[in-house]
Amino acid sequence: KVHRVLKRVFDYLVKKWFFIGLASFIALSHSFPHATEGVEIDYWAVALIFFISGLSISTKELLLNMSNIHAHVSVLVMSFLITSAIVFGICCGIKAAHNGEISEWMLAGLIVTHTCPTTVSSNVVMTRQADGNVALCLCEVIIGNMLGAFVTPALSQMYLSGTWQFANPANGTSVSSVYRHVMMQIGLSVFVPMFVGQVVQNIIPKQVKWCLRFFMLNKVGTFCLLLIMWSSFCTAFRQNAFTSVSHSSIIMICFFNLGIYLFFTLVCFFYARPWFVLKLFPHKPDENSSRVYRINYWLFRPFFYSKKDTVTILLCGPAKTAALGVSLVTSQYGNNNPYLGQLLVPLVLYQAEQVFTAGILTSFMKKWV
Repeated sequence: KVHRVLKRVFDYLVKKWFFIGLASFIALSHSFPHATEGVEIDYWAVALIFFISGLSISTKELLLNMSNIHAHVSVLVMSFLITSAIVFGICCGIKAAHNGEISEWMLAGLIVTHTCPTTVSSNVVMTRQADGNVALCLCEVIIGNMLGAFVTPALSQMYLSGTWQFANPANGTSVSSVYRHVMMQIGLSVFVPMFVGQVVQNIIPKQVKWCLRFFMLNKVGTFCLLLIMWSSFCTAFRQNAFTSVSHSSIIMICFFNLGIYLFFTLVCFFYARPWFVLKLFPHKPDENSSRVYRINYWLFRPFFYSKKDTVTILLCGPAKTAALGVSLVTSQYGNNNPYLGQLLVPLVLYQAEQVFTAGILTSFMKKWV
């Protein structure tokens, strides 16, 4: 009987190994914040994730999803415009309440967080776990992060004006340097490993399939995600991000992040499967259909996505990158900014909470697909 109970506990712990690992790495980063200093974990871990993705996805499927313009528009509008506009409105309301317990710089950090592009690694890992369209996810990650180098600083400048002027970086030289840094990071950690993976897959397809199955490379990708989270938290603890603000602010940010992530996920679902599109376009155009119907069907019907594509949008839409986000924020504000820690707290916490929440939601998404 005791043996059976212990086996059940062990099986449960194995099933939840990702969450246990996440908690362990956060504890490690608190105790040893300098452990990852000078080590490019973000580069190598992200590169390995995309190399595995390059090995496992066919070139034909990747090119087909790259041409899915409707999905690109949906994810980019949600990721950059809708999320940032909603959070900006909420933060303006909180600021107008003049609550002395809530740091205004942390509210500015929330705004900057939601101007960041979608996350690179966790999207790919979670989409694969949820049986979503991984090829489409790869495309969204690449396009979103390439545009993020330009869009994030521009949105930050737009939102942080008027009553938010105190938090406006307004540093043209630092903003221009971030473009070079981000493009180099995306090139080395995304494009090159994925291209190599595609080449290897097309040269020796049978051996690649055997390696993917025998070495359980999908699990390796999930472990790489934990390493990226560890690196992000080490950066935050090293810069005294959590000690530079009040406990009330951190508690508020934690609950806000969780609530807003779930809200954006719900919005993405209705956004990706709008019922009225099916009502307006119940059938494919035929010889009896008018020209107007044909044109509108071609323009709007693709905005009602399949279940696999919907899962990709659910995971890419609300997600924000900490790996590139930290670089974007520090490049705009400078490493010596006294408020850098407060600006980074919302970003680092949001990434941890989105990974934790998405890890739970993927099981439900998998059943739905």
